[in-house]
Formats: sequence, structure tokens, C-alpha cells
Amino acid sequence: MSNESLKKLYVDELKDLYSAENQLVKALPKMAKAASATELQQGFEKHLKQTEGHVQRLEEIFQALGESPKGKKCVAMEGLIKEGSEVIEGDFEGAVLDSGLIGAARRVEHYEMAAYGAVCAIAKVLGETNHASLLEQTLEEETETDEKLTKLAKTINVLANEEGPRKGQGESKPGVKTTKRVA
Repeated sequence: MSNESLKKLYVDELKDLYSAENQLVKALPKMAKAASATELQQGFEKHLKQTEGHVQRLEEIFQALGESPKGKKCVAMEGLIKEGSEVIEGDFEGAVLDSGLIGAARRVEHYEMAAYGAVCAIAKVLGETNHASLLEQTLEEETETDEKLTKLAKTINVLANEEGPRKGQGESKPGVKTTKRVA
């Protein structure tokens, strides 16, 4: 017999993930639009489709549990998305902006990987093997997305380093120090 408190926590954690995934469904198109690298735009668009699938898997689990997925807001995802929005709204452009977007997206992926790993472990203890299988599938997709972002960052970060200064700042050259003369 499963512990009712653990089952309650399980449902609560699933609701948190459901909220997180739905917030991400709204944020990913904005990230894709802001990205300048075609590969990054396409990556965000692909992950949007995956995220919609994650929502469907969670809905399937809620239906099997006879529970509603609504009623909780994931404040962690809200904060992560806000940080990503700050990158978009900042004065970065080109590869530098893309680098910031990748960093924001990787933070989201790490949060999701931790959350799915935790809830999957609970599902197994509760004997919810079908749920665990669905959750593991999502966890694998989140891990693959993080790996793709990591690989893409290697190229984008080099490009960002080669680009000029931030918008609104004067020209500078790498390795050249400018000094201000004091009168």
C-alpha cells in the first residue's frame, strides 16, 4: 500500500511540472523569435513541439490518477522565464544574444531534468510504472535538448566573442586597452 502523503506530494509535483511546461509553451516562441542563429531558432521550435508532447503526457498521467492538473503555479519556471525575458529585452544582439538565450534555456532544462527525475523516482516507489515510463521519456528528451544546447553553445559563444561590443557602446578591439586621461 502506498503512502497517501507521498501520493499527495506526487500529484503536487506533477501539477508543478504541468504549470512549468505550459509556461514554457508560451515562452519558447518568443525565444525562437529572438534568436538570430537559424539552428537555435529551429531548436527552440522543435523543443516547443516536444514540450507540447510533455504537456500531453502529463495530462495522460492526471487522467489515469483521476486528478486535475490545474491549481498550482510553478514559481521556479516563472522566475527562469523572467530571466530569459531579461536577456531578450537587454541590449544584446546577434550571437551574444543567442549565447544568453542558450544560457537561459539550459537553466530551464536543468530545472526540468531535476524535477522529472524526482517525480519519476516517486512514481516508481508508488508502483506507477506506466507513469514512470512516460516521465522517463520526457526526462530523456530534456536531457537531449540540454546536450544539443551545450553543443550549440560551443559554436555560438565563439561567434559571440568575435562580434563587436554591446549596442550603444563604443568600438573596441580585443586586447586593446583604452585609458581615460585625467586633466
